[in-house]
Amino acid sequence: MTGSYARIRKQFGLSVGRFEGVEEALARIGGKAYTISALSQATAAAVDRGDVPSVPSAIAKYHCNNMGREVVSDVMDVIGGKGIILGPRNFAGRSWQAAPIGITVEGANIMTRSLLIFGKGAILCHPWVMKEMKAAQEPDRAAALDSFDESLSGHVRYGISNAFRSFWFALTGSKVGGAPGDDYTRPFFRKLDRYAANLALMADVSMLLLGGKLKFKESLSGRLGDVLSHLYMAGAVLKRHHDEGAPEADKPLLAWSMYNSFNEIESALSDALRNFPIRPVGWALWALVFPLGRRAEAPGDRLNHRVASLLMTPSEARDRLGAGVFLTPCANNPGGRIDSYLARAVQAEPVERKFLKALKTKGIEALEFPAQLDEAVAEGVITAEERKLLEELREITWKRSPSTTSTCTSSARPATTTSRARGARSGVTSATVG
Repeated sequence: MTGSYARIRKQFGLSVGRFEGVEEALARIGGKAYTISALSQATAAAVDRGDVPSVPSAIAKYHCNNMGREVVSDVMDVIGGKGIILGPRNFAGRSWQAAPIGITVEGANIMTRSLLIFGKGAILCHPWVMKEMKAAQEPDRAAALDSFDESLSGHVRYGISNAFRSFWFALTGSKVGGAPGDDYTRPFFRKLDRYAANLALMADVSMLLLGGKLKFKESLSGRLGDVLSHLYMAGAVLKRHHDEGAPEADKPLLAWSMYNSFNEIESALSDALRNFPIRPVGWALWALVFPLGRRAEAPGDRLNHRVASLLMTPSEARDRLGAGVFLTPCANNPGGRIDSYLARAVQAEPVERKFLKALKTKGIEALEFPAQLDEAVAEGVITAEERKLLEELREITWKRSPSTTSTCTSSARPATTTSRARGARSGVTSATVG
């Protein structure tokens, strides 16, 4: 919906979605929406199989709510006053109002991040800790000792392996080693392998040195939980890409999600190491995890442009991103109406550019928009069919939607003849879309 609005809404003769500042917001909207849907699908699939995914559910609860709130915030930034004035054309206002509900009513997000995700994950996701705990509860002392010795030796080998792998992957930039996926996704899998080793190493050291005090180190627990969460989210995104047939058009969304997760993982690891309670241990771990320093970066401007363009252009990738969303263009669905206008607006853009150029160079003297169109047709600038496209474009951007004139009113103040003429000449539309 916001991608459609950003393409249709013009300022200074240019779609607002073409401004780089708006592109950044649109890229975050698209990338996080892709991640949220992948995360929810993967977690729901586990429930459908009959599993009880307590850690994935906590991750999905916290991050879907948090990213959803960030998406709505970016939406409000893009659509501006249209999101503030509640009415029959506001498709974002109620979502903005409802954003805090999921943050608090379903369980405090702060508690979920600080206690639940890593607190449960460190035990349930570890290949040896649960076995050691069960061995300690074994009533048969001889069997308990055998089981515990086996688990402990495996745990030690596991820790040494993760220390070596963390250092090796960091030195080689995660560019060597076997990994699943195709040529495009294989580097992503390798990076996840590295970060998984980093997390396992830090979790083992934290549990070994801090013991029961770890549960009171909520900042450390929260940061390690962020690493675990983004590992799971990145895996869910790769699974979604694979399940949908690895479509070429979805690669910008996949890449944005992966680079964002990698940046968040390294940021969380960095903060955890810099604030590790035992400072010398933190320095030693830094040498193993980041011997060459941090390398991950947030998605760049070029990738942001590709994702933003995808949101503003009709395509199968865009349709997949909006799967399951109520987009029927009926009277009580302003978002669906705006979305339905996109294809017609894109079709009219070349004609609009030609018409605006003629206003500056062909000496069209009329001030009213219909009269300007008459002159343009008379001088051969546009055809009669192209005139219809421009009239329809003006109808969906400036005036009220024809199908809802009895119930919808524009939230913008009526423009004067002079201001309309200036808007037509400069390509500025001051009224709300749809």
